[in-house]
Amino acid sequence: MSGTLGTRFVSRLTRDTLALVLSGGRGSRLKMLTDWRAKPAVPFGGKYRIVDFALSNCLNSGIRRISVLTQYKSHSLIRHIMEGWNNLRSEYGEFVELLPAQQWVEEDAWYQGTADAVYQCLDIIASHHPEYVLVLPGDHVYKMDYGEMLAAHVASKADLTVACNTVPLASASNFGVMSVDDNARIVSFQEKP
Repeated sequence: MSGTLGTRFVSRLTRDTLALVLSGGRGSRLKMLTDWRAKPAVPFGGKYRIVDFALSNCLNSGIRRISVLTQYKSHSLIRHIMEGWNNLRSEYGEFVELLPAQQWVEEDAWYQGTADAVYQCLDIIASHHPEYVLVLPGDHVYKMDYGEMLAAHVASKADLTVACNTVPLASASNFGVMSVDDNARIVSFQEKP
């Protein structure tokens, strides 16, 4: 992290952040591994699940207000989170809460994608009064310090910040592909071209 941004600054940012972990996807490329469970609930390395990467990254970054959005075949995911992530201190406003898919009164469809999942939870998000909202995939295997990203976001004065990685060109068709200009502003995005 840059020497100009201190630990206290990042700590305030992470304390004022609500993380939304999107964990409702099937992960159809995993075939029979996800016939009976959501992709984030697929076991990884013994007793862990894929969703544990995002949750661990949150805690290691100082983010202790976490909402996990579920939808597809969520029973084993819900059980895993209730049993393994129930150690935060509610008296300090810390939580990992489960948000099963919901339908609004005037709607007759479940979540229609990641943006719609966030949209349908706006009332719940607002009830937590976060300064920042961090939207995370619950089905990716990675390690990241979200505090550094939040600090960079605030320093850039951007409305929205997106984290991404460089991948080899041969693998690009398996991922969303983002193009940025010289100022790191997004100029185009293609989902798995």
